[in-house]
Amino acid sequence: MIDWPEALAEHDRWLRTALFARLGQRQAVDEVMQEVSLAAAALRTPLADPSRAGAWLYRVAVRQALLYRRRSGRQKRLLDNYSRSRGDDSGAAPDPLSILLLEERRSIIREALVSLPARDAEILLLKYTENWHGRELARHLGVSESCVEARLHRARQRLREAMVHADAIEVLK
Repeated sequence: MIDWPEALAEHDRWLRTALFARLGQRQAVDEVMQEVSLAAAALRTPLADPSRAGAWLYRVAVRQALLYRRRSGRQKRLLDNYSRSRGDDSGAAPDPLSILLLEERRSIIREALVSLPARDAEILLLKYTENWHGRELARHLGVSESCVEARLHRARQRLREAMVHADAIEVLK
């Protein structure tokens, strides 16, 4: 039997990193992690292999992140429709949070990371912010080590291309 509070505490940091790569907002990460915790608490059928709890939590976190983004899109559309129906021009002016987020993302490396696909940003952040090796990434993501190495190679290449495109680095000839 898995002690879910302990498993969630053990995997909390890297799951939050993976979710931040997908969602880009700390508040969104907190909300999704609450949903992941609820899913773990509601699990009726125990996992066959308790060592796969991290991979199971990762899959639940990705699914919850997708649902969160869908909900957020619906809410934004509803607010936009409401403001248009009332004739408000408030939807045209950026809110202070958007301005702060834009200024925060001005560094070239962050711009390059944002331009990457979510899977690439996620694996790079886990590799370099959590200092994980291929075996650890494979175990937590539920894939083989060779798959992790291939994903890392492609993600590094895409990051390099994004930085070249942003004129952040020069191409060596």
